[in-house]
Amino acid sequence: MATQKRDVSGWTAFAAVLMIFGGAMAFFEGISAIAKDNVFVTTQNYVFSFNLTGWGWIHLILGIVILLAGVALLSTGATWARIIGVILAGLGALANFLWIPHYPFWAIVLIAIDIFIIWALCTDNHHRTAAAR
Repeated sequence: MATQKRDVSGWTAFAAVLMIFGGAMAFFEGISAIAKDNVFVTTQNYVFSFNLTGWGWIHLILGIVILLAGVALLSTGATWARIIGVILAGLGALANFLWIPHYPFWAIVLIAIDIFIIWALCTDNHHRTAAAR
C-alpha cells in the first residue's frame, strides 16, 4: 500500500517544527545527563527523585523518537504521524514533569512546547473537518 502525501497545513507544520526542536533539545538534555554534566543539580527531598543517568537515557531515546516523528509529520502530514505526535508529546510532557527536580526552568519550557504540539495537532484536524463540511 503506497502512502499518500498530503499538504501539510500551518498548524501541522508548526507542530512538526516544535517536535523537531523539542526532540533535539531532549536529545541534548539526555546526552548532558548521561555525561553527568554539572549543569544539573538535583533538588533535595523532592517527591519524584530519580537517577540522573537513567533519566538521561530516557530523554535521549525519547528525543530521537520525537525528532523522527516530527520529520515524518512534516514530510507526510499523515494521520498516523499526527496520532504518534500527540502520543509522543504527551510522553514528553510526562517525562519533563518528572524531570523538574533536575532542571526546573527547562523542564517547564519543554512541557509548554509539548502542550503546544498537542494543541496544534488536535486543533488542525478540527478546522480541517469543519472546512470540509
